[in-house]
Parts: sequence; C-alpha cells; structure tokens
Amino acid sequence: MKRLRNKIKMGLAANLNIKEFMLMPASPIDELAINTIRFLAVDAVEKAKSGHPGMPMGAAAVAYVLWDRFLKHNPADPEWPDRDRFVLSAGHASAMLYALLHLTGYDLSLEELKQFRQWQSRTPGHIEYGLTPGVEVTTGPLGQGFACAVGIAMAERWFASRYNTPDCEIIDHHTYVLASDGDMEEGVVGEAASLAGTLRLEKMVCFYDDNGVSIEGSTDIAFTEDVGARFRGYGWNVIGPVDGLDIAALEKATRKAKTQKGRPSLIICQTTIGYGSPNKQGTAAAHGEPLGEEEVHACKKCLGWPYPEPFTIPDEVRAHFAGARARGERAQRDWLAKLAEYRGKYPDKAAELERELGGELPPGWDEGLENVFSPGEKPLATREASGKVLNAIAPKIPALIGGSADLAPSTKTAINGAGDFSASNYAGRNLHFGVREHAMGCVASGLALGGAIPYTGTFLIFYDYMRPPVRLAAMMGIRVIYVFTHDSIGLGEDGPTHQPIEQLMGLRLVPNLVTLRPADATETAEAWRIAIERRNGPTALVLSRQKLPVLDRAALAPANGTSQGGYILWEASHQPQVILIATGSEVHIALEAGRLLKEENGVAGRVISLPSWELFDAQPEDYREKVLPSGITARVAMEAGTAHGWERYTGGNGAIIGLDHFGMSAPGPVLYERFGFTARRMAGKALEQLKRR
Repeated sequence: MKRLRNKIKMGLAANLNIKEFMLMPASPIDELAINTIRFLAVDAVEKAKSGHPGMPMGAAAVAYVLWDRFLKHNPADPEWPDRDRFVLSAGHASAMLYALLHLTGYDLSLEELKQFRQWQSRTPGHIEYGLTPGVEVTTGPLGQGFACAVGIAMAERWFASRYNTPDCEIIDHHTYVLASDGDMEEGVVGEAASLAGTLRLEKMVCFYDDNGVSIEGSTDIAFTEDVGARFRGYGWNVIGPVDGLDIAALEKATRKAKTQKGRPSLIICQTTIGYGSPNKQGTAAAHGEPLGEEEVHACKKCLGWPYPEPFTIPDEVRAHFAGARARGERAQRDWLAKLAEYRGKYPDKAAELERELGGELPPGWDEGLENVFSPGEKPLATREASGKVLNAIAPKIPALIGGSADLAPSTKTAINGAGDFSASNYAGRNLHFGVREHAMGCVASGLALGGAIPYTGTFLIFYDYMRPPVRLAAMMGIRVIYVFTHDSIGLGEDGPTHQPIEQLMGLRLVPNLVTLRPADATETAEAWRIAIERRNGPTALVLSRQKLPVLDRAALAPANGTSQGGYILWEASHQPQVILIATGSEVHIALEAGRLLKEENGVAGRVISLPSWELFDAQPEDYREKVLPSGITARVAMEAGTAHGWERYTGGNGAIIGLDHFGMSAPGPVLYERFGFTARRMAGKALEQLKRR
C-alpha cells in the first residue's frame, strides 16, 4: 500500500474518494483461484526455461476480477459476435492469459500450457491471433494491442449505430485492455488514446498495470509522468490508483468504468511485479526470466500454496471456473433468441449484419467495375482513379469504411455522402485519424477484427510510421487495405523528405502482405477488386500523384491480368528478343521503349506489367515461364525506387534502372529525366543486353 499512499499524496487520485478503493479481504475461493492463475503461469515459464512470470504474478487479481465478474464471453464459441473483447496489450504476460483460457473452458488443454513456448504449441511466447482460441489480437510489441483495441471499440460503436433499433439492441459489448508501464511509454498509445477520447468510446476500458518496473529497473529512470493526468487530458475517465490485490476495490472500479457514459475509462491498478516471490518481487529480475526452482518453492510457501507438484489445479478452483462456460452459453443463447426476434422484425438488416460479421461480400458488388473508366479517358493519377473506384464500390459494400491520416483530399480516400464517424455519428463511414499514421494502422486492424472492411490512406513515405501494425496485420491474416499515394520521385517539388525510395521494397518484404502498384486507372480498378476479395491478409495499393495515361486496352492486354500479379501487356512479336519489365508509372516508359526498339532498331520487345510481385510469384510455374521465358535472358527492369531485389526477375545478367539514392526537389518530369527514367535509356539498356548475348 506504500506506493498507493505515495501516489495519492502526490495528487494522482485527485477528485476521487479514496475510501472507495481501500483494501478488503478476498474470499478463500478468490484467493485460491488467483494463486492458481499465478502458479500455472510460473510453472509454464519454469518448464520452458524462458518467459515472463512477473506480470502474471502481479496482475493475476486484476485479470481474475475481470474474467470472473464481468467478461461476457462463451468459451464454447470464441467467435460469438457479441462477446466482450479482452486484449492483452502486454503480450509478454501470455502465460497468464493461457491459464485463464484453460481454466474457463476454452479449447486449450493443460498439456498445451505445459508446452509453453515450444515447437507447434498453441501457447507461444507472445499471444497470436488465430493460433490460440480466445486470443483476440496478436500482441507483443508494446502499445500495439492498446491501439488495436481502440479500433475494436470503434467497430462495436459503428455496428451498433447501424444495426441496433429502439426495440432490439443486437450489438452491445465492451472492449477491455490490460496494459503495462511499457505500453504507456510507447507513443502509439498516446496517439490512439487521444483518438479514443475524441471519439468518446465509452465501452472501452483499460486496466493499467502500474508496477513501476521495466527490464532495466525502476521506470523512474525514464518515465515519471502523471499517466492519469495525461489520460484525463485525452478526455478519459480515470479511476484510481486502486490496489491491484484488492478484489472488492477492483470490482467496484470496473463496475464504475463499465457504467461510464461518454468517455473511455482508465483504471490505474497499483501492483507489484513478481508478487509473492520473496527475493525477486518488485525488481526487474522478476520481469522476463524464470524464477528458478528454489525461488518457485519459496514463492509457493510465501503465498500459502500447498501443492508442490507443478501445474496443479485444485478441484474447487476447477469447479469455480466452470461457471464461466455455463454463463457464456446462457448469455449466447439469450443473444441468439434476440437475433431470431431481430430477423423476424428486420430481415433485410439482419441478413446484411450477418453477412458483414461473417466477412462475406454482397452479391454483385463488383458489377460494372471494369466500366468505371472508358476508352479515351484523359490522363489520370492512379490516386484519383482509386478515389473513383472507391466511390463506385462503397455504396455496394456497407462494411467498407476508412479514412486517412489528415490527407484525404490528397489520397482521395473519402466516400462521398457517407458521413463522418464521430462521437455524434458513429454510423459515419469516413474516419478521421488525425496526423497519426501509427495509430491509424493499429485502429484499422481493430476494425477488421471487429467485422468491418477497413482502409487507410497516407503518402507512401509515411509507411515508415506504420510498419508495426502492417506487419502484425499480415501476421494475423486479416483484411485491411492500405492506400499509399505519392509513390515515387514523381511527386516532385516536395523533395527527398517526401519522395519514397526504399518504402515500396519494404512493403514487398512483409510476408503475407500483397502489394500492388498499378500502371493506370484500369489496373487500379482491378487492384481494388483484389484487395476487397482478399480475406487472408492485408493489401497495399501504391498509387501515383502524377497523371498517367489510361491505357488503350483495345491495343493491349486486358487489365484483368493484374490479378495474376504480372502479365504480358504488349509485345512486338510472339518471339520477343528482349523483355522490358516495369510497374506503375514506369510501365508507360517501358511501352514507349518497346516501340522505340521496334521502330528504330527492328528489335522485338515484350513489355511486362508487374504490379504485384507476391501475386506473380504465387502463379503456377508454367504461367510464370510463359510470361518470363527462361530462354530470354535479355531483360531490363525499371522502377522509380531502389533497384535491390529486382535481380529475381532480370537474372544475374539483366539490367535494372532504379534509384538507390535520395531524390531532389524539382518538378516530377525533370527528376525522371535527370535520374534516367526515360524510354531512350531503357531501350539503350536493352540493346546493350542484346549485344552481350
């Protein structure tokens, strides 16, 4: 209680009645259940000889109160749409969550707990969505879970606003987060918390495990701010500090947070890392390494745990936790009855809701997509083309929502007439993330996990600010669409700080992320089709600022070749002598180079549009051989970005025209000319290739 009294004395609990949160004894079954959680985690870490016992020991009571008293969930059906969501932002405390999942009846056996951190187990070192039933979000990189939870809470408000009726509240659940000191130190938490406060997400509750210790020691060496004051400034309801061992105080604080109207809530829970470990509690030594056999024995003695055998679950504890499954099944039955009533009264709305929550697309959503751009259309930047496609399909896909990091007028990511998502209109489809790319990426993942089809928008250069959530979305295999515009030096005068060089290749390096850089408006339409239909991972659309000709498909291959990642766009002969490969705006240069070779040198060229490496590499070998015959070694690739990596398509002897230095401030056409992105240079490289044969 010393830390609690000190913080109160410092004024961190201003305007609160501290008597509300003073220590009260827990019941014997509560104490036994909490210690069961603690020691399942401790034993798992000890057996694995690695892991993080500190937070599970210190925060077990916090997690127990939530899971035992409040969390609406059904372990028999982890995908129940109206369940409460629990996000363990401090993913290193995974052993604690696995213990809770096992005890409450999820499909996670005790044997899996014993295989913690082992090959092919469902209990990895940091929690992974899709691997372990009951895990809502992949977390580990601190701050990601908290920010993603903001998106989950936004999804709940959006679906509730669209589908609830005065007589039938079919969407009604909370989003709970357990976060650590380390989470609070990460900047993305500030970005996301500010947005959540602005949006007044009252059904989001965060438990802050304030134990004052990180890997390097006391958090005071780098983190002395008043977290409560910061969150009040964001517009949050702040409760506490409360003692993280006091069951009654935690229950009262949670009840207060759950009934809060108009604001998300932060409950500051004072805990002791490694609680119960006589020689390590309260120190960094308890954070991220096993306690050791002797210390585990001492800890069990200290906490009055009479079971020397590891992974022991007392019968009365197992019986107590069995109630979670019964409660969950009863709650879901009640909801299903409500859903049946809803179907009867509102059949169309019910069908749409169920389709969206199932991730399905409306029939005929892409009808006419190929006709959005007509032959002879004036030159159009692919960002503008993207905006037109978005507004053509948005009326047909109600679950498609998104926005940009304060750049919608430039990224063309606004849905016309769809309203703005705000605290006064949760049904709006245009999201305003503010200048917060990092949080935007996380929130988009949360929206996807909550049932929406989200998209984001920013300049490609600012992908640097949102790499972590893009990586985790790819890891989770969720449908998020990232619109990145201003894709090259072609953006011109804004100069090297805004001209992406290595970012496009960085996107391609992310496993399970599909990146598309379309050459014109028609490829852009196909790129959106691919992104919308892709359900097992995110998609990045990389688009130009500068205007590009709309290719005459009557004289070229149809744009549906985009779905194969790469295709023969044009060739002078079915027996080409040289292959020219390009993406995006450089495809037009390659076409001109191919014609120069034919008209001036009598050389038969083939032009390959290669908008997506990932999709092309996934094609059958015979298709790839047809497009890029291994017998034709004279190859030239052009892309206004780094040349690294293009060897996979040009071969060791091919030529690559790229950019491995930063750009300059000048008009785009000047930069293309000065840096050698010209048809004549590409044709010249092709002739050099032929001479070497």
